Amino acid sequence: MDPMYLALSLFRRRQYDKCVEICSEILEKQPLDQAVWCLKMRALTQRVYVDELESEENEIEDDFLDSNVVATAPRPGTSLKTPSSVNTNKSLGARPRTSTGRPISGVVRPSTSRCGSGLERLRTSRGSTGQSARAIRLGTAAILSQKDGPFIQVSRLNLSKYAKNKLLNKSIFEYLLYHEGDVRNAMELAVLATQACEFKDWWWKIQLAKCYIALNLVREAEQQIRSAIKQTPHIENYIRLIRIYIRIDQPLTATEVCKQALEIFPNDVSIMTELARLTEELNEPQASVKYYRNIVIQDAMNTEAIACIGMYHFYNNQPELALRYYRRLLAMGAHSAELYNNLGLCCLYSQQLDLTLACFQRALDLATDPLVKADVWYNLSYVAIAAGDVSLAIQCLNLCLCADSSHAPAFNNLAVLHHKNGKTHLAKAYLVTAKGHQPALPEPVFNLNVLQNDH
Repeated sequence: MDPMYLALSLFRRRQYDKCVEICSEILEKQPLDQAVWCLKMRALTQRVYVDELESEENEIEDDFLDSNVVATAPRPGTSLKTPSSVNTNKSLGARPRTSTGRPISGVVRPSTSRCGSGLERLRTSRGSTGQSARAIRLGTAAILSQKDGPFIQVSRLNLSKYAKNKLLNKSIFEYLLYHEGDVRNAMELAVLATQACEFKDWWWKIQLAKCYIALNLVREAEQQIRSAIKQTPHIENYIRLIRIYIRIDQPLTATEVCKQALEIFPNDVSIMTELARLTEELNEPQASVKYYRNIVIQDAMNTEAIACIGMYHFYNNQPELALRYYRRLLAMGAHSAELYNNLGLCCLYSQQLDLTLACFQRALDLATDPLVKADVWYNLSYVAIAAGDVSLAIQCLNLCLCADSSHAPAFNNLAVLHHKNGKTHLAKAYLVTAKGHQPALPEPVFNLNVLQNDH
């Protein structure tokens, strides 16, 4: 079999390591074979490629010395950092809240690492190009790779020359950005390629925006994405613009962009998901669950939407309805410790006590992360309290602290249980520890004031 054909077949089957090996063998015999060089470069890029739309962090950074932040003291309801002044449903009072006062989502999504801690934490789970024919052309010495050295001598690449080559410029850019992590040279290539195509290719503007975001030049990235949207309205472009406004803490502008995108792409699941997350972050659970319901209508297998609707019903004192949604996730094959933990809580509060301990046992068996195991033991303490077994509840909380020694709600609940047993000094020590681990948690502060007033 022709080695080049075999390498192409391996690339299409995503066996990139074997593809790279065969391309290296061909290049040892024909060092200037530009087709093999391009294929090896694509394979190396795809091997480390990660979709940044799903992997980037949406964490709001500290605005100290950040020129991208519009206002350091925004009005309530216009920022993701400040609590909303909108009066929410009173039944959400038991829902865990962040340090700013907003209820946490409880949903671990691919695009965010934010997950808070609270009294009852419900955690749930959320391109390649090719050529039709082989076109062998001899390249220059810049593509000549040494056997023991780097694959491409980046310093010897003539970026202005390759920027005009429409067959290679995109592959070289992705190699520089994803494989080499060389943002400076990648941005220079993108600038030259944008000029070569007379600013008519929206793809290069998006790549420039990626480089600007990597260099924290958010406003420049915003201009490039808006220019790309004018040329070609694309769902991915709108999502990138939404993420930029979230990064500079302008959720209302991001919401407007979502609604503009939905006018062009009605009922698009990815846009509606961004809008549902935004409204949830702005402490508007009713609007958020409305969007999630629309998502389920369009995509009945969307796990994030089903989990968020179930969480909404749980915190609105409807555990039976929440149980339906979590059972749906279980039927879809989403077996995880978080899901069984949620099922156990729903069974507990819907008085299906025969299934409660079985769900928590399954959650403990599947829990590998110590933090997840700590949450399961913490929720198990509520089962013991509901059964009236205080000693078992204390034991569950102690096991929770063995898994996570900084679990502030567990310290607070231990203090309450020890106070009921008459151990006031031990309770006070636990409350002080809880306050030290999580100063924003209101329960330890309130309980400490009660203890001081009693004495």
